[in-house]
Amino acid sequence: KPAALWVVPRVGTISPWSSKATDILHDCGFAIRRVERALAVELERAPQPGSAGWQAVVGILHDPMTESILTRLAEFDRLFDVGAALPLGRIALGNDPQVALEAANRRLGLALAADEIAYLAENYAVLDRDPTDAELMMFAQANSEHCRHKVFNAEFTIDGEKQPLSLFAMIRNTHKQSPAHTLSAYKDNAAVIAGNVGKRFFADPESGVFAATSEAVPYAIKVETHNHPTAISPYAGAATGSGGEIRDEGATGRGGKPKAGLTGFSVSHLRIPGLQRPWEPERALPPRFATAYEIMRDGPIGAAAFNNEFGRPCLGGYFRTYEHGTDETGLLRGYDKPIMIAGGLANLRPSHVEKRTLQPGDCVIVLGGPAMLIGLGGGAASSVAAGTSSAELDFASVQRDNAEMQRRCQEVIDACCARGADNPLVSIHDVGAGGLSNAIPELLNDSNVGGELELQRIPSDDPHLSPMQIWCNESQERYVLGVRPADLPLFESICARERCPFAVVGHATVERRLVLTDSRFPIPDSRHHPIDLPLEVLFGKPPRMQRNSRRIVEKLSIIADTEGIELHEAIERVLRFPAVGSKSFLVTIGDRSVGGLCSRDPMVGPWQVPVADCAVTLNDFSGQAGEAMAIGERTPLALLDAAASARMAVGEALTNLAAAPVRLDEVRMSANWMAAIDHPGEDVALYDAVRAVGMELCPALGISIPVGKDSMSMQV
Repeated sequence: KPAALWVVPRVGTISPWSSKATDILHDCGFAIRRVERALAVELERAPQPGSAGWQAVVGILHDPMTESILTRLAEFDRLFDVGAALPLGRIALGNDPQVALEAANRRLGLALAADEIAYLAENYAVLDRDPTDAELMMFAQANSEHCRHKVFNAEFTIDGEKQPLSLFAMIRNTHKQSPAHTLSAYKDNAAVIAGNVGKRFFADPESGVFAATSEAVPYAIKVETHNHPTAISPYAGAATGSGGEIRDEGATGRGGKPKAGLTGFSVSHLRIPGLQRPWEPERALPPRFATAYEIMRDGPIGAAAFNNEFGRPCLGGYFRTYEHGTDETGLLRGYDKPIMIAGGLANLRPSHVEKRTLQPGDCVIVLGGPAMLIGLGGGAASSVAAGTSSAELDFASVQRDNAEMQRRCQEVIDACCARGADNPLVSIHDVGAGGLSNAIPELLNDSNVGGELELQRIPSDDPHLSPMQIWCNESQERYVLGVRPADLPLFESICARERCPFAVVGHATVERRLVLTDSRFPIPDSRHHPIDLPLEVLFGKPPRMQRNSRRIVEKLSIIADTEGIELHEAIERVLRFPAVGSKSFLVTIGDRSVGGLCSRDPMVGPWQVPVADCAVTLNDFSGQAGEAMAIGERTPLALLDAAASARMAVGEALTNLAAAPVRLDEVRMSANWMAAIDHPGEDVALYDAVRAVGMELCPALGISIPVGKDSMSMQV
């Protein structure tokens, strides 16, 4: 009798398919709690469970980060188990607060530095109480390298000489020297650039009739990275990378409309099973990471799927494989931890470029999907060197995508923006790293107010979650908003029309204090509050990072050994190398025309060859003005000269962009910086690269860099 096993979503999680299918069945009147999907597999001869053969079979059949294997039908009950809610955790500081906090730091994977632990111990001594696990996780996310950019704000001393400027100050110098055409820089989810005049279609709020409105069309630009989640689970990591960047655009100002995107991947040599190339020697790979082949098999599909399902064309990108070993040092450089970038542009209305200020009493709203045990601690997990966290914490930072829910949210944002001066959105932020624990304090802090919030009002699909998990999970497709009480009925009607879930979770207060209550404890008692913290503690100024570094000149051998390679074989090797070969497989998987405003996509000519140097979008359906975007990428050159690598990347982006009729003084860039920052010499190389671009090249060209992203934990 054939043996059967079932591949199901990882026990304890809810799949995106389940969320969508359950919604549909509920709308059709079915009284069910949840529906899930499983893949049944029959094996003629099954290896003994637990044996090496069994592990090999199930390893092929499922991704352990997102799926589980069941061998008996009775085990399906585990998929729908609903346990009791986990309790709020409190960390007893005792006689030695720093030791207690260090233990919590390791157990919860907070990635706090020693000076941050000392800062917390000092502040909780002033508060005269023990911290909750929700407070510590919130602090860790809000103050992670991912969110606070500690390296870019650090004070550098190189070869004993104190440097006058931080990395961020040198980037800001580009905007200081060339501020023209930039409407918003360094203060929002994306930079906003002045655009041309166009005729945009909006539905009249009362009649619902679409009409053209002639107005200036500013555009937001942003490029994000999603390296750690893509290394752990390529499809979900790349999908939510694109989804998070789309939310950044939509949450810029008082609401933007995403227009076109790009994606890019850097990985180590592919080592395709059965097709390994002579330049791909066998070596040990990180056990908890997907292989380069798995990343390029699944990651681009994930990114394209989210863009397709959301309804945004993907018009640009890049793909590189690279490894370099040195006999002199035995050091191997490559992209076992990949680079996954997602970027794009969105249009805004001129009156919506700047966020407004929340007033005490304004509603704090969560828009979008429910809380689940997804992406817990992702901001901290992506801020540490790969392999230094536990496998359980790696899984906890895996995310899941639901583009259909994000589309509903975007329709709500679009409807609000269509009202022009009557837009009910006072301020908006997307929910990303750290979940609500990062987004809501950011929303309040921007307006210099505090907030009183209720935990049980936060929508959740998992009654098993603890207060910390509800507050800090990174369930995707969510935004936090500020809305005046008088505009709440209007906002409710828009959400009802778009079938978009939302919840009023609290209100803004005069006192700059964040209080999160739990109505399961009816007696007001701060001992039961998951959060009761002055915002000054959360957003205070822990000691500034100090980096004392020395310049290291590595002796690198970059000349290939070509002995015995015939010319024809050398030509074939070059043409088959991924950085040289066709990238059409990355292009054809994505919709390149949705929205109707794409003028130049990657495919060129009657045979549709993907050789376009840049992407071009239009402002409207009748004019010829619009936006052009291009990519420059020259990472391998940094092994020889980091400053030259940065200059070459800028040069490549500009020469690619020159295929469109652009003016140099109107060019604005998003700069993305990747480094294994704790490896000797890497921080100095980064400093050289940023200085070359921020203090020399871009100011000389009149180009500014009003936005960007840094990923400092590329070491494996």
